[in-house]
Amino acid sequence: MTELAVRAEQRLPELIKDIEALVRLESPSDDLEAVRRSADLVAEIGAKYLGVEPERVDVEGRPHLVWRLGDGPRKVVILAHHDTVWPIGSWGEDPWSLVDGVIRGPGCFDMITGILQALLGIRLLIEDGSSVDGVTLLVTADEEIGSRTSRKLIETEAAGCRAAFVLEASGPGGAIKTERKGTSDYQIKITGRAAHAGLEPEKGINAGIELAHQVLRIAQLGNADLGTTVTPTVLSAGTTTNTVPARAEIKVDVRVRSKGEQQRVDNDMHALEPQLPGAELIIGGRPNRPPLPGSASAALFDRAVKLAEAEGLGSLESMAVGGASDGNFTAGIGVPTLDGLGAVGGGAHADDEHVLVEKIPARTALLAVLIKDQLLAD
Repeated sequence: MTELAVRAEQRLPELIKDIEALVRLESPSDDLEAVRRSADLVAEIGAKYLGVEPERVDVEGRPHLVWRLGDGPRKVVILAHHDTVWPIGSWGEDPWSLVDGVIRGPGCFDMITGILQALLGIRLLIEDGSSVDGVTLLVTADEEIGSRTSRKLIETEAAGCRAAFVLEASGPGGAIKTERKGTSDYQIKITGRAAHAGLEPEKGINAGIELAHQVLRIAQLGNADLGTTVTPTVLSAGTTTNTVPARAEIKVDVRVRSKGEQQRVDNDMHALEPQLPGAELIIGGRPNRPPLPGSASAALFDRAVKLAEAEGLGSLESMAVGGASDGNFTAGIGVPTLDGLGAVGGGAHADDEHVLVEKIPARTALLAVLIKDQLLAD
């Protein structure tokens, strides 16, 4: 094991204590008071590791934290987020568990442990006397709900960087995520006309039937050969059992591998037309995250493989995933991006969410050597 990993292992008790504090605090994205508390604690912990306070950037009440280390031009941006998907209390009165080297708790895998690995990785470089001038660590507060308030900040901080390292949780077995699909979200509101379902249904315009027509049309917009999925997800219609529905709504999740497909689906979604005479559609939504293509990660992943081997950190595997992250934004503006560098474990967004403690030191050391490598690159 490399000297960096040994030193990271020596710091595990402190690091685990900080992970525990954040997991116990709980920080669901849609609870602004909770994410404000979380930002306060991340800022406090981060200042302890890095020796400086972050800039706090509040956008629409959401607290994003930025550490810009050194005064030189930005070279490396590290992305993390402190919001989670779990409503407070989802894991009972005590959400934290550490048994037999396995951490369990809401957000521990996605992605609280990744935040601490980033902080410790940078700290190890500082302790070595290595320059971290040009490194930016950005910890946002709304990744789990689409990064609407943080996207501009992410793209601004990443612009011109040599590399973006994303501390999202790893794939199975610790795989690095080198390709992510782009995402789009749509909402279709349908207006019909109410009528008594028993006395005079013919006077109504059934928004539920219009919904059924549209769901079938939407489901045909996917392209399995190209990896494009267009999925109607949340459906609603009607008010009472004896009333022709006057309102209905469809929400749609889209995943694509290419910008061309993303634009094609966007055009097709906004071209949908009512099928029942008199029905009306209001179509909202647009692309949210551009794809992270394999080409955006290829060179960085090859470099990571060589560095991991040279440092005795084990072999690395890569994988493509359907889920998106803030790495999609950095790749979208042309910054080489490597994702899934965070915790090794499993169960993201599931009740078996967990982190393998024994994997933390090597992952922390890998990030440190990647940062140093990019800072020293010609």
